[in-house]
Amino acid sequence: MFTVPHELNVLALDNARLFYDLLFTASAKTSLEIAADPKHLGAKIGVISILHTWGQNLLLHPHIHCAIPAGGISPDQRRWIRPRYPFFLPVKILSRVFRGKFLAGLKRLYRDKKLYCAGPATGLADSTQFSKLIRRLHHNDWVVYAKPAIGGPLQVLRYLGRYTHRVAISNHRLLAFEQERVTFRWKNYAHGGKQGQMTLVATEFLRRFFLHVLPKGFVRIRHFGFLVNRARASNLVLCRQLLASNSSAPAETGTCQIPSESSTLWHCPRCGAAMIMIRRFTAAEFSTCAYYDSS
Repeated sequence: MFTVPHELNVLALDNARLFYDLLFTASAKTSLEIAADPKHLGAKIGVISILHTWGQNLLLHPHIHCAIPAGGISPDQRRWIRPRYPFFLPVKILSRVFRGKFLAGLKRLYRDKKLYCAGPATGLADSTQFSKLIRRLHHNDWVVYAKPAIGGPLQVLRYLGRYTHRVAISNHRLLAFEQERVTFRWKNYAHGGKQGQMTLVATEFLRRFFLHVLPKGFVRIRHFGFLVNRARASNLVLCRQLLASNSSAPAETGTCQIPSESSTLWHCPRCGAAMIMIRRFTAAEFSTCAYYDSS
C-alpha cells in the first residue's frame, strides 16, 4: 500500500485526475524498479493497482493498494524468481523511491503550470510556498506497507472480489439517520483500530462522501509489469510454465517435505516445495477471521 502525506490533499481536491494518475504511475514504477534490481529480486513482476481515496472517517486519504504475485520473471525469461525477503521487497527503500518519484512528478506538473491552486491550495500558487512544501515532504518518511496474502489463491480471489469495487462507505457501516444526522461505524486506526461510532450532520456526511467521486471515465484499477493489458495473456502462459518448471525441480536438502498427494496450488515461499493441506475453512469460518483493511 502506497500512501501520500495528508499535506498534499489540498492539491488532490482540485487536480484529481492529474494527482491520482501520478499516484498510480509513481507507485507502479517504484515497485517495478526495485523488483528489477538484482540486489532485491532481479525480476519483472506483475502489479494490480487499486485506488482508494478514503479513510474510515470518510475524509480524504488517497492511497494505492497493490496486489503483487510473490515473485517474477527472470530477465532471460527462463526462470521464475522467488523473493528472498519474507516481506517481498524492502519497504523502507520502496518508501524513499516512491517519495522521490511522486514529488518529482508533482514538481514537473507545477513547472508546466498544470496544477490548479485554488481554495485551500491558494497559498501554493506562490512558487516559494510550493518549494517549501516539497522540501519539507522530502524530509518526512512516507507510508508504504506490505503484508503476505491471506490464505491460498481462492481466499485471495474472494477477498479481491469484494474489495476492488468498494465505495467510500458500505451499507453495513450505516447505523442511523435521525434528525438530519447520520451515524456510522468506524475504526480509529490511529488508536489501535479501536471501534466506535461517528455522527455527522447530513450535509457534512454528504460533503465527505462526495470527496471520493472520481473524474468521469477515470480508471481506478490498473495493471502493470507482466500483467499489463496488451501482453497479459501471453505473459500468464509463460508464468505458468516457469512455475510448473520450478515446482518439478527437486527440493534442496533440509527443506519442506513433499507429501505423496502434493498440491499444485500452494508452495513454500522459501524452498518452493509443495505445502501440506491440514484444514480447509468454509466461507463462514473464513469471514470471522478475515483481515479488514483500514480503508
